[in-house]
Amino acid sequence: MLVHPEAQFVSLWDLIKSRRMREKKTIWYDGFPLAHARKLAGECMIGHLGIELLEAGRDYLKARMPVDERTRQPLGLLHGGASVALAETLASVAAAFTLDRSRHYGAGLEINANHLRPVSEGFVIGVARPCHLGRTTQVWEVHIRDQNDRLVCVSRVTLAIRDLPVG
Repeated sequence: MLVHPEAQFVSLWDLIKSRRMREKKTIWYDGFPLAHARKLAGECMIGHLGIELLEAGRDYLKARMPVDERTRQPLGLLHGGASVALAETLASVAAAFTLDRSRHYGAGLEINANHLRPVSEGFVIGVARPCHLGRTTQVWEVHIRDQNDRLVCVSRVTLAIRDLPVG
């Protein structure tokens, strides 16, 4: 059988996801309970860093983080680790709400970040969008911008999608 080299092969999983997106018009498994996610975030490192979940759109999650004594390094600039924490927070929370949380969870596999511009005050806003929503992995891209909408950091987060233990 001859196959054209530019032929696109689509898996059954891709067809199911595509149909779900057309029907639901969103990537979220059962909506995005922003109030519930905010409550959970306030009880851990996310809350300690002052990260606020702002908005869940059709295919993105947005959050804000202050640039203050909690998130600056000794020279007074936004700490790169704080940007990475914001990126991982966005990707992990977003991934959780694309899944049936009674059966699956996401666990971080890899994260990278390119720090492009320093920030010394105010806040930064991160937006996470999926690059890949697979059955066993997800990849998210996070763009972090300053108050003047200048790109501060670009991060990519890969998560393993695992089954919850039975029992």
